[in-house]
Amino acid sequence: MEICTIGGFEEVGKNMTAVKIEDDVFIFDIGIHIPGIVELQEENVLEYTPKLNKGNRNTQVYSESKLREFGVIPDDRILDKLGWRNKVRAIFISHAHLDHVGGVPYLANRYPQATIFGTPFTMKVLETILEDDKIRIKNKLKVVQPDSCHIIKGKSDNYKVDFVHTTHSTIDCVFLALHTKEGIFFYALDLKFDNYPTLGRPPNYSKLKVLGKQGVKVLVVDALYSKTEKKPGGEKIAQHMLEDAFSKLRGKNSAIFVTTFSSHIERLTNIVHFAEKTHREIVFLGRSLSKYVEAASKVNACKFKNKIKIIKYRKQLEAFLRKLEKDRGKYLIVCTGHQAEENSILDRIVKGNTPFNFRQGDHLIFSSSIIPVSVSILNREKMDKKLRKIGVKLQTDVHVHGHGSREDLRNLIELVKPKHIIPAHGTLQQETPLIELASEFGYKFGETSHLASNGKVLKL
Repeated sequence: MEICTIGGFEEVGKNMTAVKIEDDVFIFDIGIHIPGIVELQEENVLEYTPKLNKGNRNTQVYSESKLREFGVIPDDRILDKLGWRNKVRAIFISHAHLDHVGGVPYLANRYPQATIFGTPFTMKVLETILEDDKIRIKNKLKVVQPDSCHIIKGKSDNYKVDFVHTTHSTIDCVFLALHTKEGIFFYALDLKFDNYPTLGRPPNYSKLKVLGKQGVKVLVVDALYSKTEKKPGGEKIAQHMLEDAFSKLRGKNSAIFVTTFSSHIERLTNIVHFAEKTHREIVFLGRSLSKYVEAASKVNACKFKNKIKIIKYRKQLEAFLRKLEKDRGKYLIVCTGHQAEENSILDRIVKGNTPFNFRQGDHLIFSSSIIPVSVSILNREKMDKKLRKIGVKLQTDVHVHGHGSREDLRNLIELVKPKHIIPAHGTLQQETPLIELASEFGYKFGETSHLASNGKVLKL
């Protein structure tokens, strides 16, 4: 078994791994990386020279070369050098976060013979991105259900793939288990065990136990929080935190804003639940929120769709914000911009570039954490300082994150019992603690636990 660690092994984002068994290659995830951002936001977030689509919408499309230049997509050209590119039989997408699926529109046409597999919500998000950006790919798209298995025909053999249901900070997430005659390749990006989710089912532990008995050769696993002993808590904890945050809102004529990850359908469901109790009109602002809510609605996973109004186009946004400025006590706003991303709605408001301006006594709930990269940390510090100076009442970190701590990692290792472990989804500094954790189970660095960099090949 040969494993090419293409992207996501030196940074948080642009996840992409390839596995080769004789003449057959399989790709796991094709994500994007924009410092401080895991979701594409409004019209001009990427500060590169765009190619504008024809038509009325100002949607921007970026060339493959431009995206490579700025390190947005994985450098998969290593597969050309290895002679693997024309041997790719399938592309598996673990979930709908853009650091896992966002690179597919730009790189999939390099592998036109490969079918792309993903769960219903994941594939709806992919289809929405392709439609919005007017991008066509030649690949066949195959929608699979969580906890299903499928046979992939290869040149050297036929391969079974299990799509194992798990929990994370979006819906329809799966671990991927590729069965080969060399053993199982197990891909666990991203990892978080939530035993009491407020939407959907707990992880499929029984299947993980079965796979562990069948023989997992290698585990590629999310190591982002492998240094942290404390469990992040499940979504029920976030639900209680939200309830507490809403209980602190004061002022009939004060504006109320809540910002969170657009893809976090479970969190958005809980936000709407508490927002209804304010008896205000609930308005979602922005194309990113619209994209994920529509995708969830199409797979019957968005129960709150009829309880909200969505405004996504720039002119409509401007008109609504004028209305909000005059009648700020009538609405409750859910928007993007929690990482203070340039040109996100929240960023534009804080900078005074919209008809609405925050005033003293307005409320802003950050139902999110700051992504642990320097750009996001600095941008949020600046944003929070401006808002506090105005007198906006901030509630930050009303959130539990979607990445498992050391305890979740211990549980996974005990369940699947891999022969080899490869940390992913982080910098070297973030991945190294998993190597230390693996030593608790007898893994030896360089022999059965491995630190990889982008573009390297491990032969196991």
